[in-house]
Amino acid sequence: MRRLRRISAALAAALLGLSLVTHPAQAATADLAGSVNVNGCSGALVRLPTSTPADPALILTNGHCYEGAWPVPDEVLVDQPSHRLFELLGADGKPVAALHAARALYVTMTGTDIALYQLGTTYQQLEQDHRIRPLTVSAQRPEPRREIRVVSGGLKKVFSCAVDRLTYRVLESGYMTKDVLRYTSACKTGPGSSGSPVVDAASGEVVGINNTSNRDGGRCTLDNPCEMSRDGVITAHKATAYGTQTYWLTTCVAAGNKIDLNRPGCLLPRPGPQATG
Repeated sequence: MRRLRRISAALAAALLGLSLVTHPAQAATADLAGSVNVNGCSGALVRLPTSTPADPALILTNGHCYEGAWPVPDEVLVDQPSHRLFELLGADGKPVAALHAARALYVTMTGTDIALYQLGTTYQQLEQDHRIRPLTVSAQRPEPRREIRVVSGGLKKVFSCAVDRLTYRVLESGYMTKDVLRYTSACKTGPGSSGSPVVDAASGEVVGINNTSNRDGGRCTLDNPCEMSRDGVITAHKATAYGTQTYWLTTCVAAGNKIDLNRPGCLLPRPGPQATG
């Protein structure tokens, strides 16, 4: 009987270990594994639902964290050369690798606030060398009241709160983002947290990118974003933080982690007359 109990205990431990291996994303909600420090901003090593281990790895952060000049309203940058360095963090927030960007695949601050970089190494190589797996970008639009984690590689801190609501429009210093996540007050993000992945606490998947907060109660100015309702009413909410959508990315990425803005159903803004690339 004791022998059977020992076997049962060993089997239970093995099954627990298997669950941790086969569901690594769930662990990412509570620690900093896969987050990156982006020279004053934050970001994350990410994959799309269709990404494979042999694909070149991707880093996701804000468009306003781009190393060049901020894209102006209605500007979209596509497939730009980049030599940017990212500091990849482990679960405890300590650096595990310096990652080199090969291209800035997509950058805009129009309708959203996204910069997506392609590395010169694959997910498989990163896992083999550093035992770090990417966070998966959810293909689903986030829902209000969902528990979230804002994982800041720049601040080496995880903020825990919930999605308060999805805001129709957020306006800030000439820029407008659409269908924006507004957090509950427990997530008091600030400078250095821009670009942090917003992770659904239950699924471990990325549902947004932290991008701004109203610091002083100002109205629609830099660092003091305001909200616009569907009927045009403008309101400002001091100490309220926001994140931009990320499921849009999943509608525009083709095989091999390639951006295809002509893909049917793609939601990302396309380059206009002012755009380059």
